[in-house]
Amino acid sequence: MDTPVVGRFAPSPSGRMHLGNLFSALLAWLSARSAGGRMLLRIEDLDPDRCRREFALQLMDDLRWLGLDWDGTPVWQSERTALYADAFSRLEGRGLLYPCFCTRAQRLAASAPHRDNGEPVYDGRCSRLSPAEQEVLSALRRPAWRLRVPDREIAFTDLCRGPYQENLLRDCGDFILRRSDGVYAYQLAVVVDDALSGVTEVVRGSDLLSSTPRQRYLQELLGFPAPRYAHVPLLLSPGGRRLSKRDGDLDMGALRARFSPEELTGRLARLAGLQETNAPVSPRALAGRFSWEMVPRADIVVQPETFG
Repeated sequence: MDTPVVGRFAPSPSGRMHLGNLFSALLAWLSARSAGGRMLLRIEDLDPDRCRREFALQLMDDLRWLGLDWDGTPVWQSERTALYADAFSRLEGRGLLYPCFCTRAQRLAASAPHRDNGEPVYDGRCSRLSPAEQEVLSALRRPAWRLRVPDREIAFTDLCRGPYQENLLRDCGDFILRRSDGVYAYQLAVVVDDALSGVTEVVRGSDLLSSTPRQRYLQELLGFPAPRYAHVPLLLSPGGRRLSKRDGDLDMGALRARFSPEELTGRLARLAGLQETNAPVSPRALAGRFSWEMVPRADIVVQPETFG
């Protein structure tokens, strides 16, 4: 018997949702609902410097306006730090973690050449510190904590992008699980939350594709099942720049002022390959004909006239 699909949308409330966020949310919702599955909402508000509750409440209103509902009550990561602490302690007790005292500049200097996506690969400098050296450095600054990774390939088949693999040591490097300010890192928090919420399917932007091998390794270490993944195309400006909250690209305030929910969904559906025109349509109507085979793999350039 097939496992029931449990999907999720997990935005960070650091600003008003933009078109790219909405595109990912729609595809995550369609994938879960088309299979008769459940859809969860998780608010990834771990970073107190960037995340604000009013943004979270606004994004919920924007999702409801478009017709993207969810099951149960939203999960707030800021209320779940005890769960992350427990997972962290389990890994620390197995000797898999070590303190990293590098500043940002030192981390970059101690990194291997950047990967294709611009992300540096840490060379493990602090893993070679002696206990005495660690003690001296601890008096000067609070460390972050990293997970040691093996020289090992992690491979999986993405629902949207197809086969993908990375070598943990060469392509990822030892990665941070808790920052120096005590905030638990994204990689650990999402693994714990997905597992404890029973998530079976993760749909998100292709910029997070390289996170997946790290998360699958953490799932293995913690004894959690691995969900299926679908990394959807990013939406780009005509100049090739990725749409972002920081730049206010086609945010929901402007989109709601310009379109009805069905008009906006129709335009998103055309970008996603789910229909040939921008004809207005509801998410509920789209769910009946959704298929990952219809969704493009490559990033999508958004022409100004489409949402102008």
